[in-house]
Amino acid sequence: MIDHENKVKERVYERMDLSCEIEDDDLIRIIDDEIVKEKKTCLLSVRDRERLMTQVFNSIRKFDVLQELLEDDDITEIMINGSFDIYIERYGKIERCDRHFENDERLADIAQRIAALSNRIVNATVPIVDTRLADGSRVNIVLPPIAIDGPTITIRKFYKNPLTIEKMIEKGSLNWELANFLRDVVRARYNIFVCGGTGSGKTTFLNAMSDFIPGDERIITIEDSAELQIRNIGNLVRLEARNANVEGKNAVTIRDLIKTSLRMRPDRIIVGEVRGEEAFDMLQAMSTGHDGSMCTGHGNSPMDMMSRLEMMILMGQDMPLSAIKKQLASSIDILIFLSRLRDRSRRVLKVVEINGIKEGEINLNTLYEFKERGEEDGRLVGEIIKVNDLVNKDKLHARGIG
Repeated sequence: MIDHENKVKERVYERMDLSCEIEDDDLIRIIDDEIVKEKKTCLLSVRDRERLMTQVFNSIRKFDVLQELLEDDDITEIMINGSFDIYIERYGKIERCDRHFENDERLADIAQRIAALSNRIVNATVPIVDTRLADGSRVNIVLPPIAIDGPTITIRKFYKNPLTIEKMIEKGSLNWELANFLRDVVRARYNIFVCGGTGSGKTTFLNAMSDFIPGDERIITIEDSAELQIRNIGNLVRLEARNANVEGKNAVTIRDLIKTSLRMRPDRIIVGEVRGEEAFDMLQAMSTGHDGSMCTGHGNSPMDMMSRLEMMILMGQDMPLSAIKKQLASSIDILIFLSRLRDRSRRVLKVVEINGIKEGEINLNTLYEFKERGEEDGRLVGEIIKVNDLVNKDKLHARGIG
């Protein structure tokens, strides 16, 4: 099929008038004509013909081999390690794809086209870029000479229909009791931090929780690459950071965006992820009249996340550690820890309340915890159980909840 594709594509390029823009319908007619000619020289089934049409069209007008993978809703992650080495994640399992690109030059061209969609540049001078597709799917690109074996593209696909809390309950990520608790604390404007490892579903979970936000509030979202899919909010402002140009100038950082968002009259600020010194600005926003704000971060446990936040703040502020701990304890109300377990399922493992300082350390009050009971047919069996009651109920009472 690859030989047929190359022959048809070559003849299509010969017929195309490259001096002007060709419409999709005209391009399809040319491809179809050439496939008919190809069919006369070899046996092509109707299915092969349709597939050949799709492959040639994608190669010329879209993202070549990558387009088919992007359109397959069962694929959640695409890992391209050079033009001849493609892996995909489907239903939580990684498998090798039998398709490949024509060569590294073609793959590099696709990478540059993807970066251009969000006004980013990637080339030999700027070989690394984080960007996104039009649907919000997260893209990381690394080009040679940094990527030794050819251009590398990693894409975390987003669901076309974002997961809701109801769907997560069906998948076993949490239960109705915890969902109702989260609904109450979101509406009562508790400050919430979602943490977990890579691929644990932090952004997806934050999206789902945002459905609990009242529709009459003004929300500001701040991200490195716009991935959040906030629904049912009319008064929504989405801000995206910008990398420095080739001269190292004109960068707009997450810190810059958090500072300017405070002048935009937000009811809540949602930061896609904190990784560095912007953590201090986020905590300041949470503790200065922007209750109900949310954020995510990488952490292997609730306590590990607190330690990492302390280090992030120290990166940008010369403050005593005791003062940083007090700032954390007074800013974040609820911390949700997610994890991807050995059966590849994503679950809420722990929900804790940040309950002040005790003996010089941040006091974590575990509210809900996942208890594993065993395995059935390769899938972990367990449930989220309530461990303790919420101690600080002032915000719930202030809004007549609970």
